[in-house]
Amino acid sequence: MSETSTGDAAARAVAAGNWRRAGFAGAAIGVLAAGAAAGVAVERLTVGRGMRKKARLALDSAGPFGSLRGTPGRAVAQDGTELYYEVDEAGEVDGPEPKAAGARKKRLFGRTGPAPVTVVFSHGYCLSQDSWHFQRAALRGVVRTVHWDQRSHGRSERGRAQRDGAPVDIELLGRDLKAVIDAAAPEGPLVLVGHSMGGMTVMALAEQFPELVRDRVVAVAFVGTSSGKLAEVSYGLPVAGVNAVRRVLPGVLRALGSQTELVERGRRATADLFAGLVKRYSFGSKDVDPGVARFAERLIEGTPIDVVAEFYPAFTAHDKVAALARFADLPVLILAGDKDLITPSSHSEAVAAALPDAELVIVEDAGHLVMLEHPEVVTERLAGLLARTGVVAAAANVGPYGSSTAQPGG
Repeated sequence: MSETSTGDAAARAVAAGNWRRAGFAGAAIGVLAAGAAAGVAVERLTVGRGMRKKARLALDSAGPFGSLRGTPGRAVAQDGTELYYEVDEAGEVDGPEPKAAGARKKRLFGRTGPAPVTVVFSHGYCLSQDSWHFQRAALRGVVRTVHWDQRSHGRSERGRAQRDGAPVDIELLGRDLKAVIDAAAPEGPLVLVGHSMGGMTVMALAEQFPELVRDRVVAVAFVGTSSGKLAEVSYGLPVAGVNAVRRVLPGVLRALGSQTELVERGRRATADLFAGLVKRYSFGSKDVDPGVARFAERLIEGTPIDVVAEFYPAFTAHDKVAALARFADLPVLILAGDKDLITPSSHSEAVAAALPDAELVIVEDAGHLVMLEHPEVVTERLAGLLARTGVVAAAANVGPYGSSTAQPGG
């Protein structure tokens, strides 16, 4: 059966309103939001759905994750899309105890006060700027940071070109990042940090704006990302299974992307299945904090199905190996989880092979969302990178700033 006929069949199945099929189709797209498809944790079969729903609601109301906010701003992309960003200035700490927090950060990082560098964080596919919660909490008030939402994600506007039918490619995201830098950090040195799609965005920026990298970028951090060959990723599936997924996926995505409301209702109806899949493809360890796991669910489920569909093809075409040479003379941190099924650690090793002077860190028992699963490791290594570039006086002993038990801002 051809890809087109497969997609048409999926469209007919969804349009027919078969609730069960729509529900499981929605759950499957939730898997794609995390990167692929797989089984559900067995323990979920022993807990009632009502109890799980109450637990999710409790975590939503009590969890502090993603609550940090900065000074808002909007950049305008090449096609007119408004891109939302927030700035945390050096020396500014939210909360009732700014002096105590500032004193502690001075001990950890060596200084407070303005720094001549802006650290720009770019998030991954189906996430938002809030996915950097722990790193943002650690650096808050220490250095100037910019967190932004990629087009069609988080608080940014739905891509105007995409509303008119234009495809997404990684090059477009690189130009979006340039627009954010022009608006939020038009002067001064830059440290660029990117997770997954965000790392690819940084590579695309370097490819298209080499003079920006040469003149202003002083360090780069790539977290759980890839420079290409994503079409070869198996997502932990057997060869036959992944080949079947690759054959039908583009057509199914197109079909489901045209039935947004129905599929979203189906995804909500199968929330337990979705949660299990997100956990499998986001994390590598078994004892993930429930609040963090629920936070990851909320980030991913917040991405509309049609956005999932329109971004997916960009990854198979992504190839930025040549662009890595732009970072050859800079301090570079490359970090990945050893159990990442979305952008396997071998892809980070390939980036490191192109940048032999870079620091390569493979985190044990970590999946794709390593900055949420093992935030203390990511934050400490990032602080070390900032120390090597002179942004902070010494590498941080992050303490509770990297822990899921730490409260925002302190």
